[in-house]
Amino acid sequence: MAEIRIHRDHDLGLKKAREIAWQWAEQVEEKFDMECTVLEGDDEDTVTFTRSGVKGELTVTATRFELVAQLGFLLGAFKATIEGEIQKELDTLLAGSKKKAPAKKKPA
Repeated sequence: MAEIRIHRDHDLGLKKAREIAWQWAEQVEEKFDMECTVLEGDDEDTVTFTRSGVKGELTVTATRFELVAQLGFLLGAFKATIEGEIQKELDTLLAGSKKKAPAKKKPA
């Protein structure tokens, strides 16, 4: 079995990281026909995901995202492509969370 490991540090805090993890889970459910389950904890959440040929977990804390996925024999041949797509989706969500609200104009 091929394994994918992706680690991303962040400074978002658990509440915002949790929101991103839920967005990621919704995206992979829709885009890749995954079945996701979110297990909330006090200090970390775990998003488990599965479909034929893939199973894994995304662990979310106040300071990091840690994804580990096992690819079956057939999907293992596409490991680099799948890993790249997961990284792209996660990085896009993280980048979007760093955008600040526009500054309010001061009255004249």
